[in-house]
Amino acid sequence: MNHKKVLRLMQKLGLQASIRRKRRFNMKYQVGGRVAENLLKRDFTADAPNQKWVTDVTQYRVGECWLYLSAIKDLFNNEIVAYQLSERNDNELVLKTFAKAFAKQKDVSGLVVHSDQGFQYTSHAYHDTLPKVGAQISMSRRGNCLDNASMESFFSHLKTEGLYPYHIRSLAEAQSRIEKYIRFYNQRRPKRKLNKLTPIEYRRQFAA
Repeated sequence: MNHKKVLRLMQKLGLQASIRRKRRFNMKYQVGGRVAENLLKRDFTADAPNQKWVTDVTQYRVGECWLYLSAIKDLFNNEIVAYQLSERNDNELVLKTFAKAFAKQKDVSGLVVHSDQGFQYTSHAYHDTLPKVGAQISMSRRGNCLDNASMESFFSHLKTEGLYPYHIRSLAEAQSRIEKYIRFYNQRRPKRKLNKLTPIEYRRQFAA
């Protein structure tokens, strides 16, 4: 359906879209960590799967507790290729995410993986893991969130559409809603830049 028709229907019915909140950044850096060059340079496009991935960690608060989400997105079709949830924001959270991704994607040689300079991504463990599968590490310039805008955009959609509209009372409920939204995002949420296909449909079309 044409977006202009959607707008007319929304106006007729008195409906308003949810406005995504601006994110406040509180990035933790690791002194003495490894920093990589910005290979991506804000080019958030790819011609095939497993050419460019972006990754980051976000947090969601429930009462006095925090739930942390580490996710990886393929810039070819904006698919979330792997994610990991934890109540701890540590190196293990990120390493488990990549273990899942590499287990599903057998050949990632030449892949560029872009992140910010958070302490997990400057750790020696992270820099030892990716080159073993032939992946190249890319990093945003310090304090420049726009260098990883594609990943930030996904987190914003997740919270605005999948979390903020609900009165979430427990970490288990938050985890369930995050998992449900990621399935929706990959399998049922069409995108204009993907010719109105979902990320999964677009990838299958490429494979065919």
